[in-house]
Amino acid sequence: MRGMGNMQGMMKQMQKMQKKMAQAQEELGEERIEGTAGGGMVTVVVSGHKEVLEVKIKEEVVDPEDIEMLQDLVLAAVNEAMKQADELTNQTMGQFTKGINLPGF
Repeated sequence: MRGMGNMQGMMKQMQKMQKKMAQAQEELGEERIEGTAGGGMVTVVVSGHKEVLEVKIKEEVVDPEDIEMLQDLVLAAVNEAMKQADELTNQTMGQFTKGINLPGF
């Protein structure tokens, strides 16, 4: 019954890995990632779970005659923050997948 011992060992390893993954996911949610645009005129802060936490807009960038520019800056800052959050997630969670192509990781 040697195979059963190996199976139990694998199950224990999987349970440990699941706990580590859950902890890593929780820690990602606590991360704060900033994306900026317009040389820092607009800053967006997101969590590691890609939730927008803050939007900061410097007063001098607000021009009622050019709302499109402000919208573009906010969009660029959000996209930059999300890109950085994706990179952090891939870096953090990649240690668990190591070459395995799992959807969502």
